[in-house]
Amino acid sequence: MTSDFAAGNYRFIPAVFQYSAGSAASPGYEIERVRSDKWVPLTDGFARIAQYIQAAGRPLTSFCACELRSPAAFTDEGFRNFNLHYVKTLAEWGIYDGKSNPVARSNVCPEIDPPAEPSFHAFSFTRPSQNTVPSFVIAGSGEAREGGATYSERTVRYRDLSAEGFREKVEFVAGAMEHRMGQFSFGWKDTTAVQTYTVHDFHPVFADALVRRGAARSGLTWHFARPPVIDLEYEMDCRRVMREMVI
Repeated sequence: MTSDFAAGNYRFIPAVFQYSAGSAASPGYEIERVRSDKWVPLTDGFARIAQYIQAAGRPLTSFCACELRSPAAFTDEGFRNFNLHYVKTLAEWGIYDGKSNPVARSNVCPEIDPPAEPSFHAFSFTRPSQNTVPSFVIAGSGEAREGGATYSERTVRYRDLSAEGFREKVEFVAGAMEHRMGQFSFGWKDTTAVQTYTVHDFHPVFADALVRRGAARSGLTWHFARPPVIDLEYEMDCRRVMREMVI
């Protein structure tokens, strides 16, 4: 269920053209995560990422994951148009071949003080390492089932913010994280960080839907932000990364 991206020294879970469902470093390599102290607009962000990766002595193809911040949730069409623009740089870097995209991604919309334009919050890349501990990044997922239908057609409990409806959304997303990690033979016990994105109070379901299944073993970071598509209400991502930097 995973594919090898030899040019980047990592495996990935094939998903859609704009991103993969996750990436994991190949043996002899580890993932480094680099977070920006301040959000950097997309074009400038790609340039800074290229500079950082190349200064580390790595090819641009080692770029394996990123975390974006957008001004507001997109319509289905708006999201597709944004993604078509986003992958152009990945194609120039020799990562996106027009069909398969190995780069995992999260893209969320801060509810308060959002950026004026889509921007980078963090990125990850692979580098040689003698550390035998595996590392991976799982892409963000909201409560939308995979498939070709519109988001409204495949969203779990669409526009349902009742207690029961929201619990089902949270449980679905947590299950999606487990499924993706499972593709690499990992689970919650392997994570070093878990992030959640919602503007809704998920405390009523936090213990049963997340803590008891092991999703908060290293704590859980809550970003007061919305998923990237209108009417999605809850998103998560997770990772196992030993080297993290802030620039």
